[in-house]
Amino acid sequence: MLPRLRPRLRREDAAQDIPRAPWGRPARIFVTLFVIVDLTGAGLLLLPVAHADGARLTVVEAVFTSTTALAVCGLSVIGLGSELSLFGQLVVMVLIQIGGIGIMVLASMLGAVVIRRFGLRMQLSTQAETRSLSVGDVRGMVTRIVAASLTCEGVVAVIIIPRMWFTQDVSAAGAVYHGAFHAVSAFNNAGLSLYDDSLTRFSGDPFILFPIAAATILGGLGFPVLLELRRQFRTPHTWTLHAKLTIVTTVLLFAAGAVIVTALEWTNPATLGPLGWQGKLVDGTFHGIMPRSGGFNVTDVGAMDQSTLLVVIMLMFVGGGSAGTAGGIKVATLAVLFLVVWTEVRGHPQVHVFGRRLSSGAIRQALSLTFLSMTVVVVSTVVLLVTTPFQLTEVLFEVVSASGVVGLSTGITPELHPAAQTLLIVLMIAGRIGPVTFASALALRERTRRYDLAESRPIIG
Repeated sequence: MLPRLRPRLRREDAAQDIPRAPWGRPARIFVTLFVIVDLTGAGLLLLPVAHADGARLTVVEAVFTSTTALAVCGLSVIGLGSELSLFGQLVVMVLIQIGGIGIMVLASMLGAVVIRRFGLRMQLSTQAETRSLSVGDVRGMVTRIVAASLTCEGVVAVIIIPRMWFTQDVSAAGAVYHGAFHAVSAFNNAGLSLYDDSLTRFSGDPFILFPIAAATILGGLGFPVLLELRRQFRTPHTWTLHAKLTIVTTVLLFAAGAVIVTALEWTNPATLGPLGWQGKLVDGTFHGIMPRSGGFNVTDVGAMDQSTLLVVIMLMFVGGGSAGTAGGIKVATLAVLFLVVWTEVRGHPQVHVFGRRLSSGAIRQALSLTFLSMTVVVVSTVVLLVTTPFQLTEVLFEVVSASGVVGLSTGITPELHPAAQTLLIVLMIAGRIGPVTFASALALRERTRRYDLAESRPIIG
């Protein structure tokens, strides 16, 4: 009986897999598309028309700039405003839009593909719980994502353009262009600025910093949560579990980041120390939000205390919401890990939250994604420590910023050797599309076993 049973089990398990159609290898398709667009952007940036007078980009600088824009990371080895012409800046702006909106479309479509893998009953149950769209509604999904993105960017631009016009020595057309560029960069969590000093010239200005911070928050929540807030903002009890976990965790992390960063840097003479109490609150709050994949800065990040840098590193590692413009392991992943630990401490057999029971598959995916991300960070940090003269904190900060597609920097990225910058390019690509494709790949490979082995427990602790 056993020899006949095993082949049957394999055939039944294999039937659960996605067919070998275009959607059968979604991760490979999206990685290929990302690389093609990235290299196309780099080629455009290498054109002489993309360079400012007297400037000339190397191949590594062009690829790095294209990647940081497409991955909406924000790390930079050149000054966008001083080394790129208007054409080059527009190329960067278009890449930011493609990277930001494209990743939301990608993540939403992969979610639909994962749902399609299940049986009809599970599809209906999952779509009812996640309010997700089916693969057949791709046009409607893309339209909603583009409309939501352009609306948020337009509102932020309208708010900050007058302020830039009155406070900066630019024309009305220049203010419109600067406002539009920074609104696009903010909503897509790119952190790229036309000013070589990022946003330090707006230090203490809430009329510029808070709209940009709000755009960063909205873009980082993720399209599924934004769509749900638009539909059911006044009825939180009807929100899905994903929306509740994302919003609650995001609020807690934003509040904790703002308070901790402001408190730690309050008396630092190189950052918040010289400012008045209002300026300290504005800049401290802004810097407590930016590590969540925003990437802009109004003070010298490299001059922050070591304790502050450690807090920022942890915030950058977490990132923002799923299917959004932020990077990191995502706040929902952190929430799941916390709930697992809290459940284990209380001695409960199952993880319950907001009247729901977390599936074992979600827990395994959260653990796998976190462990893989930590491994990438550690290995990359060791490589850069061996090959560069910089210290642990500086290197770890740049690695987490690249892999979490945040964009904050202690200032060492332009000084790195081209080989080290190439490693950061790989980290930015992996950090942008890696978590989405990895999580979907785990879900697509999940199989239902018809048998199980005897249970055993190793000694833990």
